[in-house]
Amino acid sequence: MSIKEKVLIAMSGGVDSSLTAALLKHQGYDLIGLTMNLHESINDEAINDAKKIADELNIPHYTVNFKDIFQKKVVDYFLQEYSFGKTPNPCVACNKHIKFQALLDKAFSLGANYIATGHYARVSYNDSAKNYELLKGIDKGKDQSYVLYNLTQEILKHVLLPLGEYTKEQTRTMAKDLGLKIADKPDSQEICFIPDNDYKKFFKEKMPNKLQKGNIVDKEGNKLGEHEGISMFTIGQRKGLIAAGKPIYVTAINSTNNEVVVGDNEDLFSNSLIAQDVNFISTEELRDQIEIEAKIRYSAKPALAKLFLLDNKKVQINFIEPQRAITPGQAVVFYQGEKVLGGGTIETVNNI
Repeated sequence: MSIKEKVLIAMSGGVDSSLTAALLKHQGYDLIGLTMNLHESINDEAINDAKKIADELNIPHYTVNFKDIFQKKVVDYFLQEYSFGKTPNPCVACNKHIKFQALLDKAFSLGANYIATGHYARVSYNDSAKNYELLKGIDKGKDQSYVLYNLTQEILKHVLLPLGEYTKEQTRTMAKDLGLKIADKPDSQEICFIPDNDYKKFFKEKMPNKLQKGNIVDKEGNKLGEHEGISMFTIGQRKGLIAAGKPIYVTAINSTNNEVVVGDNEDLFSNSLIAQDVNFISTEELRDQIEIEAKIRYSAKPALAKLFLLDNKKVQINFIEPQRAITPGQAVVFYQGEKVLGGGTIETVNNI
C-alpha cells in the first residue's frame, strides 16, 4: 500500500476517532476528516471538537448531512421493530448503512480509497483463503466486532481499524502523550438519538398512534394486569411490571394479541433460535453444520453452539447450554476463535 494513500476518517469528536486520525497521520496517510451529522441530537460541541482535532493534525475537515438516510435506515427501523414487540440494535443498522457503506461512497467521491473509524476490531487479509477477515479487538472488554458483522468483503478491503490493536487504556494514554485535548473526554453510553435514554418518552413523542394498551398475561394466558404499549418492554425486563409478590420478568411479547407475557426467571432460558438476514463475511469453511461460539447481545459472553444453514439468509443456532433472555430483533453474531464468521437478526426463539 502506498504510504500516501488517501483515507477518509470518520471523526465524532471523541477520543477514539481522534486517536485513530493521529495514528494514521503519523503513519503517513493522506487524511480527510469527516463528521457525520446524523440527527438533531448531534450537538455543535461534538462537531467543533472534531474540527479542533483536525486543525491540530493539519488535515482538512468536512461535515456531511446524513440525517435523511439515518432517519430512514436507523431511527424509523428502530421505531418499527419496537412497534412489533422486538428489540433492535440501532448501532448494527447504523454501521451497516451509514458508518461504512455511506461513508465509503463518500470516500470514493472525494478520491479516497479507504475509510477509517475508531472501532475496537481488526481487519486482516488471509493469504491462504484469499479473503479479508474481521477479528475481535485486542481489548476483550471493549471489542466492538459484534456490531460490525454486516461488513462484506467489498467493504473490508477498504477499511482501516487501527484501534483494534490496543486497549482502551492504551488509547487514552496515547491520546494524552500526543497532547490531544479530548484525551479525557468520556465515552457516550447511550443511543445517540435518545440522549436522555428515556425510551418511553421517545416512543410517546415519535409513535403515539402505535402505543395501544393491552394485557399483561402469564404463560397460560391469564390476565394479570395491563400495559401502555408493547414497545415499552423487552425480553428479560423486570422493572415496570405488575406487583406479583415475587420477581417476575417479561418472557415473551405477542404483537398479534398485543400482549406482554411474564413468568419466572427459569422461563427466560432457551437453547435454540432462528436468525434471518444473515451475512457471512467469508464462506470458505461453511458447511451444512458448523461449531461456533455465538453472542446473543453486545454484552453477552460467547456461548458454544452449532449452526445449521437453513437457506442463504437464515440459520438455526442450537446452544450447548441454554441462554437467558434470547431476544427477537437483537443480533446474534457467530465466531470461531478471534474470527467473526457473520451474524443475523434473531427472528424466533425455541427449545429443542
